Amino acid sequence: MLLSAEITEYQRPLDYNPCLECKLCVSACPVGAIGSDGTFNFSACFTHNYREFFGGFTDWVEQIADSKGAKDYRSRVSGPESASMWQSLSFGANYKAAYCMAVCPAGEDVIAPFLTNRAEYLKDVVRPLQEKDETVYVIPGSDAEEHVARRFPNKHTKRVGNGLQGVRSIPAFLGGLRLVFQRNRSKGLDVTYQFTFTGDEEHRATIVIRNQTLR
Repeated sequence: MLLSAEITEYQRPLDYNPCLECKLCVSACPVGAIGSDGTFNFSACFTHNYREFFGGFTDWVEQIADSKGAKDYRSRVSGPESASMWQSLSFGANYKAAYCMAVCPAGEDVIAPFLTNRAEYLKDVVRPLQEKDETVYVIPGSDAEEHVARRFPNKHTKRVGNGLQGVRSIPAFLGGLRLVFQRNRSKGLDVTYQFTFTGDEEHRATIVIRNQTLR
């Protein structure tokens, strides 16, 4: 990086954890991607929040290609969704939520209202996002789909693809398993899979699903 400005000092890592352990990011996330125990569901976040980035865009294009005509397309894609996609194509891809950052009170410029009156902060900042009437994009049968139905009566889900399934190599498939793993759906499962891949790519792999984790 080349700078013409004079630099007086380098940035340094923080010597403390700015997280307040308030769990507001957990309560505001529409797809339940952030677990209260610190777990993170990448697939849930990627499918909804990044809907208008490459993965969601390719899914939208496939909806266009599969449509028999304008009427069929409108039955698949709503007017607001088409408008939102057009806006992203015109001005840059938009995030669908990022509510975790919107409600986070950590930081010198935003922490005061939270510390002064937490109840008011919840009412003004968090609840409007929780109660917002909106479409939430989910993978069929996913943890996110179940989370929306259980936690947010004002939100409605739309089943979509996210492009994560289109892997083109065995290492990409194995590396992507953790990204698409559905923790809650695996509850009660204790299983070991042995994979042997032959052909252009030869690999052997062991997949263990136990205690709602994948290894």
